[in-house]
Amino acid sequence: MTSRSDRLGLTALTALVVGSMIGAGIFSLPQNIARSAGPGVALIGWMISGLGMLMLAFVFQNLANRKPELDTGIYAYARAGFGDYIGFSAAWGYWVCSLLGNVSYFVLIFSGLGYFVPAFGEGNTWQAVACASVLLWSMHAMILRGIRQAALVNAVVTVAKIVPIVVFLIVAAVGFKADIFTGDFWGTAELGSVGEQLRGMMLITVWVFIGIEGASIYSRRAARRSDVGRATIIGFLCVLALLMLVNLLSMGVLRQDALAHARNPSMAFVLEAIVGPWGATLIIIGMIVSVLGALLAWVLLCAEVLYAAAGDGTMPAFLGRENARQVPANALWLTNGLIQLFLIITLFSAGTYTSLVLLGASMSLVPYLFSAGYGALLALRGETYAGQRGLRARDLLVAGLATLYALWLVYAGGLSQVLLSVLLYAPGIAMFAAAKHRHGQRIFTRAEQVIVAGVVVVACWAAWGLYQGHLHLA
Repeated sequence: MTSRSDRLGLTALTALVVGSMIGAGIFSLPQNIARSAGPGVALIGWMISGLGMLMLAFVFQNLANRKPELDTGIYAYARAGFGDYIGFSAAWGYWVCSLLGNVSYFVLIFSGLGYFVPAFGEGNTWQAVACASVLLWSMHAMILRGIRQAALVNAVVTVAKIVPIVVFLIVAAVGFKADIFTGDFWGTAELGSVGEQLRGMMLITVWVFIGIEGASIYSRRAARRSDVGRATIIGFLCVLALLMLVNLLSMGVLRQDALAHARNPSMAFVLEAIVGPWGATLIIIGMIVSVLGALLAWVLLCAEVLYAAAGDGTMPAFLGRENARQVPANALWLTNGLIQLFLIITLFSAGTYTSLVLLGASMSLVPYLFSAGYGALLALRGETYAGQRGLRARDLLVAGLATLYALWLVYAGGLSQVLLSVLLYAPGIAMFAAAKHRHGQRIFTRAEQVIVAGVVVVACWAAWGLYQGHLHLA
């Protein structure tokens, strides 16, 4: 049981949501969006993304209130709605996504510091990896001292990293020029049609919105269950406003072509264009603080996902053990051990590593789809809706829209990303089977046998495509 002193309130839960979503992505957002879309299309894209993610946020809020016993978020929802193997796959995919994201955060921290200390380079020199390793295990030791302590540090860091973003918004609003914003309003010919621009933009918003489920992952540690849904909505709306303002104001400072070719973190060079070098320095420092906060949140999330899956036998039992401070220590050791391994790999294979980080973002789509689908199933069956016909219809519509949005994101990722994602899902089958066998349970149902066979076939296809050079990690 989690002690009362370790319970998380609304502020801490909201900080986890905001801290999970605001990492490095917002600081590179101006350039990333400008490469895909003009100002007019960006406005439409944010409306679609905002509506889709808001529906998903409402789904998480509704499920937190209607299914309080499912206290591990994405993993629990997928398992309750679609069975043990699908639930395991959601946990596995989310964990791989989080794991690779954490590696990228360490590299980005020292890439940013490379602006001041050239020896760190792009964050993958031996000096950078050595310092990143020290930071990793220092953070590991802090988390082992207690979840509440780590969450409070995250709340403080969340406030600290918002400051340079707010400064950017104020200065960019003053420097905004309408004629720059309206020039090539619908994008240049090189960007393609409106539909092509929208699809390209959707890929970017996937990464910047990952973390919306942060509070639901920690619902079992919440002081009040109602705070989980409230934290999700409040955190989402705050982040959406920040993302839109950073993107659109930048498009009124630098023209689309110049913005598209800016160095990253592009927000730094947008501010530099208005106020000079001190603006770039401020944003780079802000990015480093931001990534530190997001890193802490995601290390916590990684361990929680493994812990939850081990609790009911779909992951090896040793991952479900806590230390005296109710921290999932074994899950934390496994996660951080693999992060350390990937940090070492970045010394030799930076290109492949970067591609796997992008692939990790696409893997998060499947857990989102399962959660939205479970929300729709709950409303369709009428479960927990006795005498609430109006609410049932509303929630069915919301969950249906969230499901369609998740499917659209899978499509936007493209066939190659789907194939590569399946290739990373396939190794989890062995871990799932071993855990089931250990507990003397039937490994797969008939329906799951069909799904697993499909995963194996597609994974083999993807592996063959990689071998033949028809499929690329880049």
